[in-house]
Amino acid sequence: MHALDWTVVWIYLSCLMLLALYLSSRQSSSDDYFVGSHRLSASTLAASTIATQCSTNSLLGAPAFVGFVVGGGMIWLQYELAVPLAMLALLWIMLPARRHGVTSIYEILELRIGRRARLTAAGCFLLFRGVATAVTIYGSALVVSLLLNLHFVAAVSLIMAATLLYDYFGGLTAVVISDAIQLALLLGAVLFSLIYIGDLINWDYFAVEQRKQTLVDDWGFSGQDYGFWPMLIGGIFLYAAYYGCDQSQAQRILAARSEADTARVLLWNGIFRFPIVLLYCFLGLGLAALAAQEPLILDSLPTTSSGEKNLNVVFPVFVLNYFEPGFVGLVMVGLIAASMSSIDSALNSLAAVTVEDFIRPHLSSQTSPARLLLLGRACTILWGLFAVACAFQVENIAPTVLEAVNKVGSMVNGPLLALITSAILMKRVSQTYALTGFAAGLLSNLLVAVYLPDVSWLWWNVIGFVLAFVCILLGSAFAAPSTLAASSSLQSFQSAANPPKGYTRILLMQFFIILAVCIAVQWWP
Repeated sequence: MHALDWTVVWIYLSCLMLLALYLSSRQSSSDDYFVGSHRLSASTLAASTIATQCSTNSLLGAPAFVGFVVGGGMIWLQYELAVPLAMLALLWIMLPARRHGVTSIYEILELRIGRRARLTAAGCFLLFRGVATAVTIYGSALVVSLLLNLHFVAAVSLIMAATLLYDYFGGLTAVVISDAIQLALLLGAVLFSLIYIGDLINWDYFAVEQRKQTLVDDWGFSGQDYGFWPMLIGGIFLYAAYYGCDQSQAQRILAARSEADTARVLLWNGIFRFPIVLLYCFLGLGLAALAAQEPLILDSLPTTSSGEKNLNVVFPVFVLNYFEPGFVGLVMVGLIAASMSSIDSALNSLAAVTVEDFIRPHLSSQTSPARLLLLGRACTILWGLFAVACAFQVENIAPTVLEAVNKVGSMVNGPLLALITSAILMKRVSQTYALTGFAAGLLSNLLVAVYLPDVSWLWWNVIGFVLAFVCILLGSAFAAPSTLAASSSLQSFQSAANPPKGYTRILLMQFFIILAVCIAVQWWP
């Protein structure tokens, strides 16, 4: 990169550090650190959540899949059909959780079921999110090392030094603010790129049939993982579990100032995520059309260890070859910020669960807020070191590790969602049967994965939920009264679990809008 681009990068990182230090001076408790003392607006929290979902992995992966991967194309849009329906389902879960003012979503399980249920769910989150964070660090550092011409160790050091310092001092408030900045930078870069590409190419490339297909009428029982039905039905459970049961996402939803703001965060996620993904997909088509006319882009791509072109960096390579100095630095800042946002939000949520679910219950009620704040920061550092240590081992694992992590997550998503759903929506729950249902859902997914390999892994989210929830429901219905847990605030749960007026209609309309766009793209003349 040009010296001007490096100057832009260092100015941005320096400003982030100053912001984190400023926010640190305003923190006095773990509540400030983990949920921003519920002072963050709904629009900022929604932007943060969307930014994490539409970050580096999406900006690198979506254009490559849509424009260049064999069997790819606009089928990527099928992923988005389930999002508004999942947000609608979460309105029944997250509003009661927000009413009780919890920091960790798993605290609901102890309030409604029991301590063992809470620790089981929290432990699963720490295990899977800790490993996934290591993979994110590895992937982000690999991209940064290629783009900035740095050694892999230097790239890891750059990303993690900036992320840990920023997260240590700034907490969730800093994470949310940087996410909003990152989203603005990436959207600006994508829009500018589309305009720039539009002046260079013939957009008839849209008419290429294999790139237009958006809908695949397949149930996912014969080896097709990404058919319409598994992506719609399985996707609803996957996204509901991710946003509602994964603390890295749920923490920002719980940080809203009120129940009304919590509902707005979910609504805006259901509405505004799709247009951003659609832009990423159009960018992929544009880059493919440009590469077909000017082979410079593909010729400039670095190669993987197998000697193949690394299509995941097609957008950054385009920026390096076509943008002027200064603009390159701005795009690279966006990519670095996107990498940081995925990592710092995960580290903050891992620290939150460690403190709130495992450490705080064993502390004296007289423990000072300042000590809890210090514990939260210490846990952030420790989880960062753990993730870095694991990141250096990722390259020794099979090359399908990213897909493997997603599949492992889908094994546990359904049972976790069943636990939290039963805790909030059922009157009385047996902890024994709740944990039995969780184990049964997990085991059923494992058996399907081993003995029914042709079943799409997206169905695991549904299978695990249904079996776990049925076990919890039947077991609690016939359990002895002495084994049942009942909340003294049951009425507050029931009264809260109603979506605000009009939200159901809006989210259903968004689903049909997405479906209409998919059909229109597929039938583009």
